[in-house]
Amino acid sequence: MPNIVLFSGSSHHDLSQRVADRLGLELGKVVTKKFSNQETSVEIGESVRGEDVYIIQSGCGEINDNLMELLIMINACKIASSSRVTAVIPCFPYARQDKKDKKGSVERWSRAPISAKLVANMLSVAGADHIITMDLHASQIQGFFDIPVDNLYAEPAVLQWIKENILEWRNCIIVSPDAGGAKRVTSIADRLNVEFALIHKERKKANEVDRMVLVGDVKDRVAILVDDMADTCGTICHAADKLVSAGATKVYAILTHGIFSGPAISRINNAPFEAVVVTNTIPQEEKMKHCPKIQFIDISMILAEAIRRTHNGESVSYLFSHVPL
Repeated sequence: MPNIVLFSGSSHHDLSQRVADRLGLELGKVVTKKFSNQETSVEIGESVRGEDVYIIQSGCGEINDNLMELLIMINACKIASSSRVTAVIPCFPYARQDKKDKKGSVERWSRAPISAKLVANMLSVAGADHIITMDLHASQIQGFFDIPVDNLYAEPAVLQWIKENILEWRNCIIVSPDAGGAKRVTSIADRLNVEFALIHKERKKANEVDRMVLVGDVKDRVAILVDDMADTCGTICHAADKLVSAGATKVYAILTHGIFSGPAISRINNAPFEAVVVTNTIPQEEKMKHCPKIQFIDISMILAEAIRRTHNGESVSYLFSHVPL
């Protein structure tokens, strides 16, 4: 693959190295550091003139610092005469702030920001020519950009994991923990030729579920909760309890982005899960040490294939929307 340079930000170096290994490339030299006043400094250690540059930086860890680092790296490559700069953002930051808050007074609606749009503007102004991300929390975020955005799907890897690790998968039921994920679970259920269910939830406030209603029959079946992300894990843990009380024999959770902040780990440990499976869009090594139920699916192959196809001018979105790995 000539005329291509792959850089890693500091948010998830392990994933970047996995992608580089699959592409047969060496990661480009870059030095990131902070001054005493906490300003971020980035030095690109090799020429990128005329090169097709890919920068891998996930929206995790110190999110604001990592976002700023990504913006600086994009701009550094752009003003160094690279031919194209693609930001590979496995977990898109601020994706949950994609619309004005519906709760509260009318006055509060008028002042609520749409921060995902702000991030899109920042990436474009920094000089990004193309964005590659995975399982956006809201697909309309693609419309916030005036540059190409490829939203990849973890679905092929999820299907493969289910078939290889759940012996009773033919007697399973795919469950969405909220109404917003219905499209996701119906797609997976159709591919597996099984039924699906969903849980309607009502929130008092963010990260706090008030009431849950199960729509569907899970009795004497293996229930597989599927969602795009889990943060404090209140929703999926309540959902697991609901499924067990409704007669499910086993409960699994499969998530694309395992954020696991606050009390998430203790909640998972105390919940009736057989396993909580996440992709490695976010580093999970430390979390797995404290929670044996957490397992991860490596999605570096999907990202590597997307980069290869982008570099060669081939279709990306169609491949991962329709064809399993």
